[in-house]
Amino acid sequence: MTQTAQALAPEITILERGWLSANSIVFAGARSGTAVVDTGYCAHAAQTVALVDATLGGRPLARILNTHLHSDHCGGNAALQAAWPGAQTAIPPGQAAHVRHWDPYALSYAPTGQECPRFRFDGLLQPGTEVVLGDRPWQVHAAPGHDPHSVVLFEPQDALLISADALWENGFGVVFPELEGEDAFASVGATLDLIERLAPRTVIPGHGPVFHGVPRALEVARRRLDGFVREPRRHALYAAKVLLKYKLLEWQQISLADLQGWTTATPYFGLLHARHFGDEAPGPWLLRLVAELVRSGAATRQGDTLHNA
Repeated sequence: MTQTAQALAPEITILERGWLSANSIVFAGARSGTAVVDTGYCAHAAQTVALVDATLGGRPLARILNTHLHSDHCGGNAALQAAWPGAQTAIPPGQAAHVRHWDPYALSYAPTGQECPRFRFDGLLQPGTEVVLGDRPWQVHAAPGHDPHSVVLFEPQDALLISADALWENGFGVVFPELEGEDAFASVGATLDLIERLAPRTVIPGHGPVFHGVPRALEVARRRLDGFVREPRRHALYAAKVLLKYKLLEWQQISLADLQGWTTATPYFGLLHARHFGDEAPGPWLLRLVAELVRSGAATRQGDTLHNA
């Protein structure tokens, strides 16, 4: 796991820690106070608290904001709320009821086999509004596709975009609604069109380093999207490998027997297999996924144990 902090301006610091935890963007405005956008995975929660505390230099954390509620973007919320009980938390509106009544299935944690400690929210990040971060107004834009309820944040003065998982330097996040049978590829395309209209000069993605070559990134994303539209099974295979790799980042190593048990107990794998790979028996299909992770360099296999690479 890597730990890096990259400063764009004195009031903004990006905490990048590899792919298990989404990037956290820490703001320390002279007038608007302190805030953090996205809080990483729960396995790194103690580290998130320590890094935010060190970045703020003793100032209390006033606000927590989430671009969306996947576990790697809000898994540190509960720990930050415990460390700074006065911090106000704002989330996109689409899943507010599920957070209020805490439904791990509707929030995607149970279906994906991931964890997220329960947290509260105090307000909503409504698309079409603005939020002040680092003493500047940031526009809140709906960005469905990867997650139907996601938002991105745009600061027009410096043309700076917090893109979450709507755009990375080399692609975008798994289109989870597609895995559930919803037509969401068009929403991905519409969000890419939105980003093109906003014309950011700098993008802080949900994962990976800050980048500036936005036209190239959009071209790469659109090519990838076109491929998924032509071959939905290709997207399903990508999603299955991403879910496996993500848990491997958390586990670091696991026996193939335990991996089989986890995939059997994880609803998304049953859904993916039934919808797209029903012509393969579950056991051989899992071994094919493992072999593809090893072949790509994302994992290594030693006997009956799979290791993160």
